[in-house]
Amino acid sequence: MAEKKLPFSAEQLTSFVEEFPTPFYIYDEKGMRESVRQLVGAFAWAPNFKEYYAVKACPTPGVLKVLKEEGCGMDCASLAELVIAEQVGLVGEEIMFTSNNTPLEEYQKAVELGAVLNLDDISHIDYIEEHIGLPEFVSFRYNPGATRSGNDLIGVPAEAKYGMTREQIFEGYEKLKKYGVKRFGLHTMVASNELQLEYFLETAEMLFDLVREIKEKTGCEIEMLNFGGGIGIPYLPEEKPVDLSELGRQIEKLYQEKLVSRGIAIERFALECGRLITGPHGYLVTQATHYKNTYKNYIGVDACMANLMRPGLYGAYHHITVVGKENEPLDQIYDVVGSLCENNDKFAINRPLPKIETGDTLVLHDAGAHSYSMGFQYNGKLRCAEYLLGENGKLRKIRRAEELEDYFATFIWE
Repeated sequence: MAEKKLPFSAEQLTSFVEEFPTPFYIYDEKGMRESVRQLVGAFAWAPNFKEYYAVKACPTPGVLKVLKEEGCGMDCASLAELVIAEQVGLVGEEIMFTSNNTPLEEYQKAVELGAVLNLDDISHIDYIEEHIGLPEFVSFRYNPGATRSGNDLIGVPAEAKYGMTREQIFEGYEKLKKYGVKRFGLHTMVASNELQLEYFLETAEMLFDLVREIKEKTGCEIEMLNFGGGIGIPYLPEEKPVDLSELGRQIEKLYQEKLVSRGIAIERFALECGRLITGPHGYLVTQATHYKNTYKNYIGVDACMANLMRPGLYGAYHHITVVGKENEPLDQIYDVVGSLCENNDKFAINRPLPKIETGDTLVLHDAGAHSYSMGFQYNGKLRCAEYLLGENGKLRKIRRAEELEDYFATFIWE
């Protein structure tokens, strides 16, 4: 069983909590940089490989600037995310725009930026051509339907709202040619938080076969092949991470067998991992405020589901460290809860933990992706601050906490 470690000492965190009111998020800059380098290194064989970080995972400029420095592009899914990528300093095809049921103004912004359009719907080809005009480079998102199983988070492909069918993919490239599009991409995303290496090898094999068929049936040569994201992280201490080096080696082998041996070459390879890059390097820091004993033992904390909704939404596990009590026996069973008027406002259920007292600091691990970004304001809860832990061990504020004035800013009282 792997030990869940913190990138700061108990003494450091105590000083942080004395200076900054809880709850708040901390992101470990060193850890994020290392994650990017590990992924890029595993695909060093792939021509012009690029990691397009999924902005939805953690759309905070202070984090995105670190990833940009490491050579990442950005995968965007909304107007706001496009603007964030632009403000961070990304341009042109450093940005991919993959959305669904997309409003026209979002396509307009993507085209204005020169982003790679990754279309989710065959009807959007005519829609864009009529209202904006298609750029010279267009990609499609493929949904393999019943031929793939998907997983719990992203759903069964045949029932998912994302992507085009096999038949639509071929029809779509023919249509793009008629409209004068010269360059073509192919993408899929069929799993989320997947830890089985074989799943990604099946995806790569599926895409390599499809690349060959697209060329045979339409004459279109795929310039960019995007394997999507979905590489999971070990939330549970007993889980093992995906072996990225082995994944890269196996995909390279499939590429040689499936395409290069047939005289087909891909100019650009891409991934769009979010969780893999920042997930393990984000921490939600909160303090125990109450102890309640009824039919169960409850520890109330000053964070709530509005700060981190994954446990309440998915029943997801986030490891908890009680700071300063790391070596004490886990001889208490608690539900760790927030203050929302919802019974699923729970970070942990029946969790073995050391004895917790009011004022203790708790850290929820693996909260660097799909955590702050999925927050909400039920019960008028305010969004907390975010801090970047620099390699010098100091915290830098990268997003301030909201105040009541922010919450009321859009109210009309009359």
